[in-house]
Amino acid sequence: MNKLLLFDLDGTLLRTDKTISEKTLAQLERCRQKNCLIGVSTSRGEQNCLSFIGQLRPDVLIASGGALVKKHKQIIYKAVFTPERSRELIQIAREICGETVEITMDTPNGHYWNYKNDPRESDQSWGDSIWTDFHDFSEETLKMCVEIFDEEKANQLTERLVDCDAVRFSDGQWYQYTKAGVTKEHAIDVVCQNCNMTPQEIIAFGDDFADIGMLRMAGIGVAMGNAVDEVKAIADVVIGKNDEDGIAEYLRGIEDPD
Repeated sequence: MNKLLLFDLDGTLLRTDKTISEKTLAQLERCRQKNCLIGVSTSRGEQNCLSFIGQLRPDVLIASGGALVKKHKQIIYKAVFTPERSRELIQIAREICGETVEITMDTPNGHYWNYKNDPRESDQSWGDSIWTDFHDFSEETLKMCVEIFDEEKANQLTERLVDCDAVRFSDGQWYQYTKAGVTKEHAIDVVCQNCNMTPQEIIAFGDDFADIGMLRMAGIGVAMGNAVDEVKAIADVVIGKNDEDGIAEYLRGIEDPD
């Protein structure tokens, strides 16, 4: 079995109800006992991962789409926008998409949002995320997400933010912006350098557009059965769905191939 098992969260390790099945947790523990490292690679900010980190005890955490990387809880990489640039990003998003556009910002220590409806009412994993109107926001940030229903406006925003990498999520109209060059695959390079391994020693699991580079880079790229077609097309393996213990069944199969 490979040295690092690296999992996206939403749509991959997490079921639709935002829980990890006991079957999957038990299988991950068996892998850990065989000296496999367990890693999480997610577009969520670290604050929005806390309820899962306690269960998983990951050796590696890639959060905010690659803008924050931790090894054994210690920061080994961080790519931030300055407070001034963070304010500019918000201003440009509002200029193009309207003053009421919904935005989230990850900081190294928190997660901020301006939704009209409190997301914590439907998803408890949001934890202690903070509502703000962003008008006096002044913090370093790792990532901005913007909900954009008009593809032309999304393209305009991406063209304006020349110092950013952009990716769209498939479950809705959300677009993620990190510093240019900050991606999950760049974070894997950082992890490999710090863990004395190569990408070939990684099995990566994902389901959405932001996972494509990661799956291509890993020794084995695994797409969930519920993944978007573009992810399935580039994956080495397509397994069962996130609600059907696809990960547990796959890991058990490669652990005991007979």
